[in-house]
Amino acid sequence: MAEELLKEWPSYLAYAVAFVYVGVIWLNHHYMFARLCKLDLPLNWINLGILGTAALIPFPTGVLAGAFRDGNLADQKAAVVLYALIAGLMSAAWLPVFPHLHRHRKLVKPNVPRSMFAAQIMRPIIGILLYVVAGLLGWFVQPVLAVSIFVFIVAYYAWTSQGIHAGYRAIAASPRSSGS
Repeated sequence: MAEELLKEWPSYLAYAVAFVYVGVIWLNHHYMFARLCKLDLPLNWINLGILGTAALIPFPTGVLAGAFRDGNLADQKAAVVLYALIAGLMSAAWLPVFPHLHRHRKLVKPNVPRSMFAAQIMRPIIGILLYVVAGLLGWFVQPVLAVSIFVFIVAYYAWTSQGIHAGYRAIAASPRSSGS
């Protein structure tokens, strides 16, 4: 029984990484919407694209875990390409939101700097490029290399997340965090 549970380690690792990834997406999404005062129809459609692709992340993550647990090299290669494609689409879903908010200032709270959303565009572009590189390296060189890049991308998004840093600053500034 314990041995069978230990054989599932790729699934546990995949769950942990997917949980952190979806959590980072949620924090970034929350950070963005906390800076808005209203929505319009195009933003709602853009938002559905973000949420829809974020909801897909667990599927290729599970396929990836299964390929490394039970599959051969061809299965692993196919799984890393699937993951790179879906995760790249999730990154791409963020691309239209920043220019839209930059062009439609009426949606953004007045105290939000005009350049804030425009500056965010590089994060999904870097993510897309890294997913393309990971997919190609995983297919042509070694799937494990792609998985390490996938983990790096999640860490990159977490490290550069305004949502995580804003939450930390809010906790650090709250009266409760003073140790009383």
